[in-house]
Amino acid sequence: RFLLPASLIVINDIAAYLFGFFLGRTPLIKLSPKKTWEGFIGASVTTIISAFLLANVMGHFQWLTCPRKDLSTGWLTCDPGSMFKPEHYFLGDWVPQWFPWKEVFLLPVQWHALALGLFASIIAPFGGFFASGFKRAFKIKDFGDSIPGHGGITDRMDCQVS
Repeated sequence: RFLLPASLIVINDIAAYLFGFFLGRTPLIKLSPKKTWEGFIGASVTTIISAFLLANVMGHFQWLTCPRKDLSTGWLTCDPGSMFKPEHYFLGDWVPQWFPWKEVFLLPVQWHALALGLFASIIAPFGGFFASGFKRAFKIKDFGDSIPGHGGITDRMDCQVS
């Protein structure tokens, strides 16, 4: 409930930095002059794909899917619920003839993760924009220097608040 959304925001922040650093040419917003459209779009695609894949990986671990009832270790074995049980999807006419898979098994939580990835890639960066405006108002360059190029751990957490 917490690990996937928090991971997606970190992935989005790192991907935006990398895409912006290597491909960035077009400024995104005047408030943050180093942020670019290329970084924003590249991070969005990366975050949505990561959400879909991470939900599948995390959905196979009972200690991430079982509801916690008390502080004992008995909660590690449970029926994880229908969101974490693979469902069969027939692709049929949606894929070309040469494509090797005609059917797939996906966890329903992966569809939910796509919405989380979309949210993390579109809405969460505005937490960073807000923090940039806040820093500029107080004439602070970075909130910290712990991650070079990213402006510190607290800059990474800006997006978590949105």
